[in-house]
Amino acid sequence: MDIIASIRRNSLGLGIFAVVTAGLIATTHQLTQNTIADNIVQAQLAAFNEILPADRYNNELYKDVITLEADPLLGSDEPHKAYLARMDGKVTAIIFEATAPGGYNGNLELLVAIDQEGIVTGSRIISHKETPGLGDKVDVKKSPWVHGFVGTFLGEKPEKQWQVKKDGGEFDQFTGATITPRAVVRSVKNTLVYFDLHKDSLFKR
Repeated sequence: MDIIASIRRNSLGLGIFAVVTAGLIATTHQLTQNTIADNIVQAQLAAFNEILPADRYNNELYKDVITLEADPLLGSDEPHKAYLARMDGKVTAIIFEATAPGGYNGNLELLVAIDQEGIVTGSRIISHKETPGLGDKVDVKKSPWVHGFVGTFLGEKPEKQWQVKKDGGEFDQFTGATITPRAVVRSVKNTLVYFDLHKDSLFKR
C-alpha cells in the first residue's frame, strides 16, 4: 500500500509540475510574441530602406504586400511576395522577393527593388549557403559587390550585358567563385524581365 501511495504522490507531483511548466511556457510566449513580431518588422524595414530610400514612399511598406503567382522568372515554382511602395497612394516602386537557383551550394534568396522607370534602386541577398570567403561575397556584410546593381536596368542588349565579365558581361565575378555571382546576376535580370512584363498591372494597384 505504501508503494501505491508513493506512486500516486509522485504521479500527482509530476502532473502539477507539467501543468505549471506548460503555463510558464505559454505565458512567456504570450509576453514575447509582440516583441518578436516588432523586431521582425523593424529588421524588414531596415532591409527595405537599404535598397529603397525612405523618401520614395510614405505608406506602411511592409503591410502593402501582394502575393505573385509562381513564375520561372522569379526563380522557383513557389509564389513570391512583392511590396508596393507608394507616395500619396500612387505606386512608385516595387520590392520583389526572388530566388536565384544555381548557386554553388543551393538557392539564394533576394530582395530586388525596382522603381517605376524600371531601374534597380537596390538589392540584397537575404539567405544563402555559399562558401565562406568565396561565394558569400554576395552578402553585403562580406563585400560591397551587390551594390553594383544600383542604377542598372535591362538596356538594349540584356543577354550580353547581364552576365559576369568572364562570360562577356558587365558584372564582376569573385576570384575562385564565378557560379554564385552568375546566379545572382541572372536572378536580378530575370526579376527586371518579370517587372517589364507585368509593370502595367502592378502599377495600377
